[in-house]
Parts: sequence; structure tokens; C-alpha cells
Amino acid sequence: MSDQIDPFEGAPELPRIVAVSFLAVGHFYNFRAAGLALKRGDRVVVEGDDGVRIGKVEIEPYEPARTLDLRSLHPVLRLVAAGDFDGEGDNLGREAAARHVCLHRIRERNLPMKLISVEYMLDGRKAVFYFTAENRIDFRDLVRDLANTLRVRVEMKQIGARDETKVTGAVGPCGRELCCSTWLRDFEAITVKMAREQGLALNPSRLAGMCGRLKCCLRYEYSTYLELKRGLPNPGKRVQSVKGDGKVLRQNILKQTVLIQRDEDGGVVEATLEDLVGERAQA
Repeated sequence: MSDQIDPFEGAPELPRIVAVSFLAVGHFYNFRAAGLALKRGDRVVVEGDDGVRIGKVEIEPYEPARTLDLRSLHPVLRLVAAGDFDGEGDNLGREAAARHVCLHRIRERNLPMKLISVEYMLDGRKAVFYFTAENRIDFRDLVRDLANTLRVRVEMKQIGARDETKVTGAVGPCGRELCCSTWLRDFEAITVKMAREQGLALNPSRLAGMCGRLKCCLRYEYSTYLELKRGLPNPGKRVQSVKGDGKVLRQNILKQTVLIQRDEDGGVVEATLEDLVGERAQA
């Protein structure tokens, strides 16, 4: 038996990468650790595509997959110093002032957009304005006006309804703070099919979250419902059971039972999987 050759044997050690977030429950972004001894929870200064920002280490440095193109990742510049906190504090005042100016300019131009938040980069040279709108907005004049007034580079970023609610926060109909603003970092696709598979009434007012879109929690138990349904015969299927033969009218997924309309008298009975005999078709 020939010896196995490790294709990575003797290859140089890869730089380690670290995951950083910029919001309390924001998306993770990868940066090169740059040899720094970083721990989860450390505040760090990084330079990304938008500029220099302060973030928090969420995943400690680790060796990435060798297929990852490290040239696309920016390095962590340093751990946050006292001067960086001073700059962050100064930017809070600038952001409040910039928000006031932007709201005034939006009203002046009667633009169909809603300003959500303003973020200054750490060096104070760039401000990013986050907004929502139903359609595309021509905000070129607004950007020029803001840049001339605030004396910074200005970028406008349109975000969705889910992102708006994540930033502003709220209490959901369950009585708890919204998942998106407390622990849910990334949004996954939610469809009406998920509600239908769980037997929920397709009532828009009951299925919509505070953002006006389908509730994120519709996804949480979706895979469990799919798994439970696999053992139940589908509605319309003819089955044999100890309670009488007939046609399946409805499934009760959580109880793992089906309602059967009996051929002999038209009566409706509830049968468990153990009650089914003969050919038991899978859903």
C-alpha cells in the first residue's frame, strides 16, 4: 500500500482570519487578523470598503480554508485605543447633526424616502446615510448638497424593510423583543409555503411581522413540520384503518393523526399511524 501524500505538506502557514460585526447583532465580516492576539468581544479598528470603522470580534482568529482568496480581505488595523473611543464619541454628535440636516433637505425636495440612520466613519471623512423607499430615488442633488454642507464624502444606501426594523427595534406580537434586533444576524428567505405547510391560516395580518413582511419565525419549525408530514398519508389518499376504510380529509401534523371520512357511513374519525393497516402510502 503506497503512502498517502498530503498536498498541503510543507505549504506556508495561512494567515489567520477573524469575524467582526459592526452592529449589536449584525452580520459577520471576515478580516485578516494581522498577527494580533484577539479574543471574542475585543473592540478593533478595521478598514473596509466603506472606510475606517470600529467593530467587535465575534469569532476569534482561525485558519481559513485554503480555497479562500485572502487578497479580498482587509486586515484588522489595531485594537481600539482611548483616542478611538474619543473619535467614536465625537461622531455620535456629528451623526445627530447630519441626520437633522438630511431630514430637512429631504422635506425641502419632497423626496419619497425615509431616513433610517446615519453612520460616520471613524476618521470623520465619510458619512453613510441609510434609507428606505418604495422605488428608486434620484438623490444626486441631495448628495451634493449634503457633501457641501457637511464637508464630508457622502454615500446613500437603500435598505429593506427587514433591515429598517432590525435597526429601530420593536416588541413583537409574542410580547418579546424582535428576533432580528436581539439575536438574528442574517435574514433567510421566508415564503407563504412555510405557513401553508404548518397548517396556518393564510391571513396577512397574522403572518406579517412588524416590518410588514412575513414573520421570520415561520422558518423556525418549518423543517420539523416537513419531517413529521413524511409519515402521514396526504389528504385525498384512500386508506384502510381499524376504525374504517375511507379517504383522508386532513392531517394533524403535531398529533401525528389523520381525519378519515369512512366509506361505510360517511362519518369522520381520527386515526393514528398505528390505526392504519394495509397499504400505508407515505406523504
